[in-house]
Formats: sequence, C-alpha cells, structure tokens
Amino acid sequence: MAQKLWEKNVQVDKEVETFTVGRDREMDLYLAKYDVLGSMAHITMLESIGLLEKDELTVLLAELKNIYAVADRGEFVIEEGVEDVHSQVELMLTRRLGDIGKKIHSGRSRNDQVLLDLKLFTRAQIQELVELTNGLFEVLISQSNRYKHILMPGYTHLQIAMPSSFGLWFGAYAESLADDLQMMQAAYKVCNRNPLGSAAGYGSSFPLNRQMTTNLLGFDALDYNVVYAQMGRGKMERTVAFAMAGIAATLSKLAFDACMFNSQNFGFIKLPDQFTTGSSIMPHKKNPDVFELTRAKCNKIQGLPQQITLICNNLPSGYFRDLQIIKEVFLPAFDELKDCIRMVTHMMREVKVNEHILDDDKYALLFSVEEVNRLVLEGVPFRDAYKQIGLNIEAGKFTPNKAVSHTHEGSIGNLCNDSISALMQNIIDGFSFSKVNEAEKELLA
Repeated sequence: MAQKLWEKNVQVDKEVETFTVGRDREMDLYLAKYDVLGSMAHITMLESIGLLEKDELTVLLAELKNIYAVADRGEFVIEEGVEDVHSQVELMLTRRLGDIGKKIHSGRSRNDQVLLDLKLFTRAQIQELVELTNGLFEVLISQSNRYKHILMPGYTHLQIAMPSSFGLWFGAYAESLADDLQMMQAAYKVCNRNPLGSAAGYGSSFPLNRQMTTNLLGFDALDYNVVYAQMGRGKMERTVAFAMAGIAATLSKLAFDACMFNSQNFGFIKLPDQFTTGSSIMPHKKNPDVFELTRAKCNKIQGLPQQITLICNNLPSGYFRDLQIIKEVFLPAFDELKDCIRMVTHMMREVKVNEHILDDDKYALLFSVEEVNRLVLEGVPFRDAYKQIGLNIEAGKFTPNKAVSHTHEGSIGNLCNDSISALMQNIIDGFSFSKVNEAEKELLA
C-alpha cells in the first residue's frame, strides 16, 4: 500500500481513513490534468530559483506532459491506497524517474496545490459555460428576430394583460443571459488569481517567484496575501456558484414558460417530438420531460451557493478539512448546468410557434390598453379614457382593434436586439480567455 504524503511511522485506522477520504479520490479525477499543469509551472519556477537542476526540470516536464495527456484522455486513475490526485501524480513520477519525482513538492503544500487545481479547473469550466450560454443566446436572438411580428398574450397574475410577442419572449431570455454572464465575468475575475506559493496558508522560507507562476499559468494577478489566498478556499467556489445560479434561474424560468405554453390549454408553442416522452397508459401524451428535468436540475443548482456557504460559514482563517466537502457539491455541478444549457439550446432551436393565438376571441381584452391609449392620443384625459373603456367592457360593448404600434426602445416594434447582441459581445470579450489559453498552450508545448 502506498504511504500517505503526510504519514511517518504510524498508519491511520482504516475506518478513519475511509471516513476522512470520503469521495475525495473520486472528486480529484476532475482536477487531475490541472494538478499536472500546476506542477509544471511550479517546477519551472523551482528551477529558476535553484531548487531543481536544469536536466531534472527537463525530464520532469517531459513526464508530466505524458501524465497530462493521460488525464486529458480521461484515463487517469487514482490507485487503491493512494490518497489523492497529488499523491498519484508524485507516485507516477517517482516510479518513472526515481527520487527526482520527490522534489516537485518543495515550496508548496497540498493546501495551495488544491487551491490552484480548483482555480484552474473552474476557469476552464467557466469558459465552457460562457461558450454554451452564448450559443443559447444566439439561438434566442435568432428566434426573436424570426418571430418578431407574431403576437402572443402577455400576463400579469396569470391573467391576460397586454399584447406581447414571440420577439419579446425569446429576446427577454437572451438579455437575461447577458446579465447572467456579466455576473459570471465578475466571478471569473475572482477565480483567475494565483494562490500558488501560499503553501499551507503562511508562505514559505524558500525564495519563491510567485509572479513567475502567475505568468506561466496565465492568471491576471496573484492572490497576494498568503493568508487571504487560503481564505479564498470556499469563497471562490461560492462566488462562482452564485453566477452559475443566475444562469440556472434564467433556464428554470424559461423551462416553466415552455412547459406551460406547450400545454393544450395554452397551445402557444409545440416542442419537437424527439424532446417529449409518452405515457404508459395514455397514448396521446407528449410530455415535456426535458424541460421539467431542466427546471428541477436548475432549481437544485440555485441551492448550490447556500450549500457552500453552510459548509464553510463558521470557519475561522486557516485550513480545515470541512472544505474538502465543497468539492462534492461544486465540481459535478458544472456538468449538470452544461447539460441543461445544451438541452435548452436544442429545444429553442427546434420549437414551433403558433402564429394565430390571438385569433381566439378570449384574448380580445388584451387590447383594452391599446384602446385607452388611442383615446388619449385623440385628446381624452387618461382617467376618462380608462373609465370609458372599462364601462364598455362591463357592458359587453368592447370591440378590439388588434393593430399594435409600439415604437419605443425594447417594445414589440423596436426589440433592440442589435443592442442586446452588442452588450453580450462586449461582456464575452471582457473575459479575455485567449490570455489563459495561450499561456496553457505554451506551458504544454
């Protein structure tokens, strides 16, 4: 059995080991290639300050690149008896290179190592989320433009209120995603700062060059204060989780609308058959299960910031094992949210719109405000116009004019989709992913 990095002469009780390790080995598989990437930057820095020889660095980097390739293919395994990803990487190095492999840990702790791994993993996941969210945004804007002239009922209190349009409906969710990515950009900036070199949270007596590893890994800056770097564990995850919850909230609301609008009582949209499921006893059923599951999954993701908060809320400064549990709720959440975005993107691209909803007389009262406004434009005071139309409705004498002319910014006739798209592009450009991608590419070259 492999010895733990921290074990001396006494082995830990097996039951205690099982409890304390928990699902950490499973969770560490998410971090494997990022642990290798961080080690490559760290040892490059160690060689520059004289803690590694140049020929040692060369062979270590070559072997770490091999391990990175294994992890990138999804073939990395943490062996039985090996505590975590850090131990596994070091074990693989020492098997191939002997004692040279034991030198990679100088000047760092597993504390700053996992801090780094989490940040490298998270910023990569954020980039994927941003790209997928932008893909959904583009579909929503396209559908908004395509159906901009098709009217639909707008509701307040689930009562018919005023005319809306599919241009407004699709476009509203597009703009919501732009705001969600604005929040994600702020979270990304918190994430994209380098904790490496903070060691166990109190720095190192080695003359580490923390700016060098910052540059090598493409970070925007350091987490400067070493105590704060350790305090960032949990804080970074919570901050990103709040941004993820924003996207999830938009998807959940869209999913509710879609389920409701797809029902026979509404009949506003028709979901593609391949995205619906049937009933075991009712042959006519086409259930919107994908949207229902999306709603549930996204509602669960909206609870993620609170879970993280409660795990680390009453901890003082310094490292505590409690923080390990955050991985179990945080790391898998990215895949779940990405799956939801993909599904919603497919469905919004294929959804069919009912173009004749307002032909039904039950929606006639939607146009009452239009009639009030028409009278006001003819010179009737608003309160008098409102009362006149109200009395006509009560007397059953209201006859709607279904022509709608809204021209102000963001209304039915002036969706401002070009402005919304420009807003989104500006937000995406602000992430500056290219800097990170180039740095990682160069490190692996």
